[in-house]
Amino acid sequence: MKQIEVQILQQSYLLTCPEGRESRLLDAVERVDTAMTRIRDAGKVRARERIAVLAALNLAFEIADREAADLAAGSAAKAALPAAPASATGHQESLLPEDENQRLQSLVQRLDQALGDDGRLL
Repeated sequence: MKQIEVQILQQSYLLTCPEGRESRLLDAVERVDTAMTRIRDAGKVRARERIAVLAALNLAFEIADREAADLAAGSAAKAALPAAPASATGHQESLLPEDENQRLQSLVQRLDQALGDDGRLL
């Protein structure tokens, strides 16, 4: 694991990251920082914890919208294909791929750790 120091809403955080995934973490940090900065700059919310929760909800909503669009596109494509055997469809799939779900959980944990005394996100 590698440690990276980042800035989110002008505050430093030391985050750990698996080797080779630094660019993905930095992209996520940039998205979170941008989302939080927009909310803060709108002037209606000042508390860092509230800004973090609103930013997380906005980002989660964007992900859900993308997943719904992907699911709808996938459903349309599947409708054009012959039906799969019952044994192949016997389990329920998560909306997120397993590695993305793990990354999301890891990010929430890191944010919880970074917020520390400010409170938990979820």
